[in-house]
Amino acid sequence: MKKLSIIALLAAVVFPAFATGSSVDVSANVQFTEPKLTDAERLKLKQEFKEEIKSELKQEYADVKHSEKIAFPNGVQIGAGISLTGGLNGFVGYMNKDFDSFWAKRFGVRFDFATTKPIKSLVNDFVDSIVDDGIDIGDNLTIDSAKISAKHFAALLDFYPFGDTWLLGPWRITAGYYMGNMNASANIAATVDELEAGYHDFELMDTKFRYLGNSVNGTAEFDWDYRGPYLGTGFDFGLFGGFKIYLDAGIVFTNKSAQLDLNVPFENLEIYQDGAWKNVESANLQSVVDGVVADTLRDAQSELDDLKFYPIVKLGIMYRF
Repeated sequence: MKKLSIIALLAAVVFPAFATGSSVDVSANVQFTEPKLTDAERLKLKQEFKEEIKSELKQEYADVKHSEKIAFPNGVQIGAGISLTGGLNGFVGYMNKDFDSFWAKRFGVRFDFATTKPIKSLVNDFVDSIVDDGIDIGDNLTIDSAKISAKHFAALLDFYPFGDTWLLGPWRITAGYYMGNMNASANIAATVDELEAGYHDFELMDTKFRYLGNSVNGTAEFDWDYRGPYLGTGFDFGLFGGFKIYLDAGIVFTNKSAQLDLNVPFENLEIYQDGAWKNVESANLQSVVDGVVADTLRDAQSELDDLKFYPIVKLGIMYRF
């Protein structure tokens, strides 16, 4: 075995030298022949080669896309602000201008809500400050106090015509659907200090009334349950990081108009009828007063019935992740 190994070692050393010094042309004796293929076989090989290239390109493209930062989770947005006709406003939604798609980076969605409930005392204090000195509504009557409550819910679709274009990009057109309510009640009063036990008269629908004494009190209520499609415009202008200022202004097209109600107390009330003042004590006269009040409401309601557009105005700060 050891003898065989020595022979192998000598052969490995001697053979290359022998081969180098030899003038034998080995390559001349080597011939390569191209395999003979039919047209069908050649077409099949070509097709397989194409499919292999496509497969490799797809895999390479998928690897590149996978290695990139995925943009879809980005774009969640939240906002909080004040709605002049809804109260404390907030929304959650999605809008991402990093998409490569022309349309995807131009559309966003929001679920919007507002209510005066958390800031009820602030709203009423603000209203009272406005009517503190009384608002004259004619016939020596004034509104001396009032309360307002409101709320709304909405699903909105935003369209940014200019996408992520600088300066024009924040502008949007918004469409959606709103459901909401606004309720306002006011105390109507009049006091004539100069008349301790005098009369205070007023007129409704060409009918004269007067209260015994120097004061009169009544209540009026305005209630609007609205719902319908919304169309508006606005913007979300960037501040720093993901913080932005947002503004919305538009109208809700509703087929429901606001409803009015008026309460006139009968106590110490007189009506001028048949050339004389009569106390409103009997059911008969009370029905007359109710009829006059109803006519007054009907006249005012007919004007409100033409108002079928509920305004929406909102301003606040938002953050887009």
